[in-house]
Amino acid sequence: MTALQHPARPGSRPHRVPFTVVDEVTRHCLHPRVPETVHIEVHLPGRPDPARLRAAFTEALRRHPRILMREAPGAWYRRRYEWELTPHPDTEVVTFPPAGPDALTRARARSLSLAPPLSLSPPVRMEVVDRVLLLTVNHTALDGPACLRVLATAAELYGGRDNSPATPAPKRGPAPASPAAGNHAAAAPRTGFAPVARVARGTPTSAAPNGMLTADLPLPTRPRDAPYTVNDQLMVATARMIATWNREHGGPPRPMRITMPVDDRSRDADMPIGNGTRLVEVPFSPAELAPDADVPDLLRRTALRTRTLKALPRPQLGRGAALLTAPVLPVAVRAAFTRALRRTAAPWTSTTLLSNIGRVPYPLDFGEGAGRATAVWFSAPARMPRGLTVTTASTAGRLHLALRWSGVLLGDADGERLLDLFTQYLDASGETP
Repeated sequence: MTALQHPARPGSRPHRVPFTVVDEVTRHCLHPRVPETVHIEVHLPGRPDPARLRAAFTEALRRHPRILMREAPGAWYRRRYEWELTPHPDTEVVTFPPAGPDALTRARARSLSLAPPLSLSPPVRMEVVDRVLLLTVNHTALDGPACLRVLATAAELYGGRDNSPATPAPKRGPAPASPAAGNHAAAAPRTGFAPVARVARGTPTSAAPNGMLTADLPLPTRPRDAPYTVNDQLMVATARMIATWNREHGGPPRPMRITMPVDDRSRDADMPIGNGTRLVEVPFSPAELAPDADVPDLLRRTALRTRTLKALPRPQLGRGAALLTAPVLPVAVRAAFTRALRRTAAPWTSTTLLSNIGRVPYPLDFGEGAGRATAVWFSAPARMPRGLTVTTASTAGRLHLALRWSGVLLGDADGERLLDLFTQYLDASGETP
């Protein structure tokens, strides 16, 4: 058996697993005041029993041993960072903070500002506030879908009900045929080396590193034979939201690129645990996001781009990142170079990140007493220079949206305005031309 299948055994030297490209790049760029966390919030109709939930989640960790890991110590001149797999958690993972009217607000604030340490296994914690399970994941080690897989196992162990995925992993289809030369811009507008649009600065009102706003929205409608998906509607709504926000704040029209994670992993119990998504960037030209833009045409263009990008084979962060993380120089040297390159490339970093989980693939049914999840929210890190992320998931026929922003870029009122714009443009994407 491999280290990914079997945990470390007591009394033996812990298994070690090298950092992936995503792990290493994230580790290089960590900042003590900027959280690199994924927040997952699961709402249940009933309150789970503390002892049973703690036992179920601990057993779920054991059944997915790749999550039981901590960063292995090493000298500065080592060529790789490594994860050390452990036979059991180093710390209590599931806690029950004191109840109160603002207990959930405080738990959310901790999730956005305090990352589980990489030195303790596992780099994830769960706070249970009444009927809400709030998980905080250190994104250097794990992503949201991987942690959700572990939670689905915990739900099955807790309630004794089948929590197998209701939907299979999306299959990577063939890339669409190349458009005619005259329609090339529909597939990929050429932006050259022009700086990419940034989210215009608003009015920060808090010293907190991140702010967040969640919303429960209806799923967008679309014509039965529409050539675009809900993901494309979310992409267009996000692009139009930022374009309008920037116009309102005097920002010049610039090309926009939106990072989109693509997850090709299986969703069953054998799902690889870790950072398993690959990132692609969807481009938009300033003309496409003008106030008088043809929205149905923009949706069709966006659908072509997203289908093409999903179908193309590509390393997780691109070939440049794969080269940066090649174990040729010591990690300390690579870290300094990566941070310097990140600062230099900031003007060409994508404008924002849209992470659409889609329909949550698991029932998350905790059985009698606790029940089945009624809502699931995710939020992704919002470090600068992006400073804003949009994360969506759907449960029980509703769209659960989280806007998360950097506290040095935006404030609470800014988040409200962005949500208004997003809702307006998402509704408009469902109108029949």
